[in-house]
Amino acid sequence: MSISGRVPLLLLLGVGAVLLRPEMSTMWLWVLAVLLLVGVDLLLAPAPAALSLERPPVGSVRLGDPTATSLVATNGSRRRLYGVVRDAWQPTAGATDNRHRISLAPGDRAVLTTPLLPRRRGDLRAVGVTVRLRGPLGLAARQRTRAVDGEVRALPPFESRKHLPSRLARLRELDGRAAVRVRGQGTEFDSLREYVQGDDVRSIDWRASARSRGVVVRTWQPERDRRVVLVLDTSRTSAGRVGDVPRLDSAMDAVLLLASLATRAGDRVDFVAGDRRVRNRLRFAGNRDIAARLQDSMATLDPVIAEADWSGLAGAVNGLGRQRALVVLLTPLEPSAIEEGLLPVLAALTRHHRVVLASVRDPELEQLTGTRATLDEVYDAAAAEQVIGRRRHTAEMLRALGVDVVDADDLPPALADHYLGLKARGLL
Repeated sequence: MSISGRVPLLLLLGVGAVLLRPEMSTMWLWVLAVLLLVGVDLLLAPAPAALSLERPPVGSVRLGDPTATSLVATNGSRRRLYGVVRDAWQPTAGATDNRHRISLAPGDRAVLTTPLLPRRRGDLRAVGVTVRLRGPLGLAARQRTRAVDGEVRALPPFESRKHLPSRLARLRELDGRAAVRVRGQGTEFDSLREYVQGDDVRSIDWRASARSRGVVVRTWQPERDRRVVLVLDTSRTSAGRVGDVPRLDSAMDAVLLLASLATRAGDRVDFVAGDRRVRNRLRFAGNRDIAARLQDSMATLDPVIAEADWSGLAGAVNGLGRQRALVVLLTPLEPSAIEEGLLPVLAALTRHHRVVLASVRDPELEQLTGTRATLDEVYDAAAAEQVIGRRRHTAEMLRALGVDVVDADDLPPALADHYLGLKARGLL
């Protein structure tokens, strides 16, 4: 039940009656009359169940892009319905203008549209629809909140998409250059040429050399159908923020850019996400919609306040196949987490695969080291230098074990450039 603003106005009108007849009984009689009118109006108000509500599916939208949800309201009674419908969503769905006034004749229907602007990645749900139908006098209304299922999936925004055209242009340039044919590497035969000092003697083609005046060697090119395995860390270290963006979201952006680039290059892409257990595992085989599928699968991933089980994640990588692959570990360069969890399993990974560790670097650390005007700033600079030193030591340790380290403020383009560099040198 609810009352309208007309009830206080009626009570104020009773002041005039009290002035005309200044007795206590006059006031109580006026109040009783108003209450009687409110009670009659409430009894005559239609029940909220007379209004049927349906919600068409909303679908998916990129985080930060506007969308809308609709309610189809139908008057199933024999009376005209007057009232208000409020479509409530969880706060991060960004619902605005969600109060809708209705006036429906018997059998009529109306489409009530609520704009949404998601502010958080994942599945965002409606929390209830409140129907308030007023009586003929407009003094009181019957009200009820009903559950009407509604969900919108906010996908990772893929802001690094703007870097894709330039990287694709460089990829086409690499594919068209003879320089990508690397002597003595790869497994696909390319051509024959004369031996020069420094060539691998194992590449000499003795039969072709016997038919020519000099020594002839075979040249090879790297395989074009290579595997790229992207491993996304969703453990506690991914919950940290660099600026206003969570590390996990920056890593997702890098996954989308690299997966799109690798697919265009003809490589096969696999995806693993997890922390103490594997949360997601996908295999792609030449899918052109790889970015859309990855966005949908990563939308519901959130950091878990637990350490990553790297032995389990490494097992998931090996379970995708024993063929040599480029394994990209998207995890923060956190010295303690890497030294205690990742280092023990790196030997098994580097034995079969080429491993890259990709991390988002916090530019604020560098800024802190350059500001030392006050005593507090000196202490902050010393702490930042210590953190940077530990990170540098951990990176050097990883490189000594044969792991490439990409630690950049803007990770997606830096990781894509590293991938293209491996292609250019014939290492992938």
